[in-house]
Parts: sequence; C-alpha cells; structure tokens
Amino acid sequence: MGRMSGKVAIVTGGAEGIGATVARQFVEEGGQALLCDVQIDKAQALANELGDNAHAFELDVRDLDGWHNAVKEVQAKFGKLTTLFNIAGISEPGNVPEGDLDSWKRTIDINLNGPYFGMRAALPAMEAAGEPGAIVNIGSMIAMRAAAFVAAYSASKAGLLGLTRSVALDCAERGVPIRANMVHPGAIRTPMYERYKFSGAAEPEAIETDFAATHPMNRIGEPEEVAKACIFLASDDASFTTGCDFTVDGGGSIRS
Repeated sequence: MGRMSGKVAIVTGGAEGIGATVARQFVEEGGQALLCDVQIDKAQALANELGDNAHAFELDVRDLDGWHNAVKEVQAKFGKLTTLFNIAGISEPGNVPEGDLDSWKRTIDINLNGPYFGMRAALPAMEAAGEPGAIVNIGSMIAMRAAAFVAAYSASKAGLLGLTRSVALDCAERGVPIRANMVHPGAIRTPMYERYKFSGAAEPEAIETDFAATHPMNRIGEPEEVAKACIFLASDDASFTTGCDFTVDGGGSIRS
C-alpha cells in the first residue's frame, strides 16, 4: 500500500507541469485524483494514462461555481475528498508603474483568488469526510523574496502564503484534522518556465544561465522534485506539520 492509499484529491493545473507530476505520483502512491484544468484535452489524456483512479474535469479556478461542481464531481466519482493541491498558476512579467493592468488582475485571480475559492469549496467536503486531510498550496521562492520584474506574481504568492497560514490556524483552532501547508519552488522546468526561456528577451541559453544563477545550487529544478515535497506534505508522514513553508528552490530564497 502506498502513502496515498485511501486518499482522494483534487489537483488543479493537473494537465501539465508540476500539477500533472503531482497527480501521477499521487495515483502511483495509491490515491485517487480529479485532474482539474482549463486544458481539458491534456488532462483527459493523462487521466486515461493513469487509469481508473484518475478522472479529468474542466475547471477555471477563477470560477467559484466551477469549484463547487468539481467538489461534487470528485465526491460522485470517488466517494469523498481528503486532499487539495492548489497548483494552477501563471507568471507574467511586469512592474507596478508599467505593468499591464489586465495581467495584474489575471494573476491575482488565478494565483490568489483561485486557491481561496478552492479552499472555500473544498473544506466543507473535506471536513465531511471525517478523516485527516491536507491542503498543499504552491507558492514560490518569490513569495519569500520578491522579484522586481514580476510584481503581480510576487504579490499573489505572498498573499497565498498568508492565506495558507490563516487556514492552517483556523483548522487547528477549530479542532478540524486538516493541515494546510505551502511548497515554494524555485525555477522549475515546466511549460511556465519554458515560456520565459523562449520569450525572445535574450538567447535561451543566456536566460537559463540567469535563472539558474538565482539558485545557489546553480541549476533549474525538476517537477518531480517539487511533487515529492507535495506528496510528503499530503501524507500522514507530515501529520504534525501545518502552516509550514517547504522550499524546493535550490537555496534561492536564502541566497545572499
């Protein structure tokens, strides 16, 4: 039996990148997962690959009604909800005086409002399951060390950090056995990272060198490395861990 045996999760951003990797590891560890994404064809392809313990569902995390439907779907398909992975997110460049206002709104809606809606919809179902549960939110080393060129992203991830801690404290104070933790990746080799690498701002090799240099370990991380941290925090191995910041950033958040 794997560490996720008997657990049922919603995974947002489940079509590719970190979300898809988390979903794969969750199912391989014995769990059942609803793969939620706006890229439903990719999510469906992964669900087909993973078999009967995975199911795809089209979800825009900015839509609270859609979230309630996702919770109903996972309960209908797998009988309960114990685990929530808020992984869907975007990163677009822009500072405060010159950044695009639509980009600001879109980033806050997806990266901060999305997880808020997700937790708002999921927590009652997780409590109704009557067993220990876990929420894992994806942050960023930029939540802990802001970057000048991504103002909206910095704000959204720092805001999610505060929200995660608030939920962790609320559940603990109410005696609800649901933990809420946050994983902070550095630059990870995902489609989001590839969009920066091939943005045309500079030669891809130069961009990779610059991104790698922001991590003392001087490399780009892999989705599997982040997913392993997420699975640990969702597992009973982390039963006394809540409100934590788990960095998977090659030391980026503590660099001098």
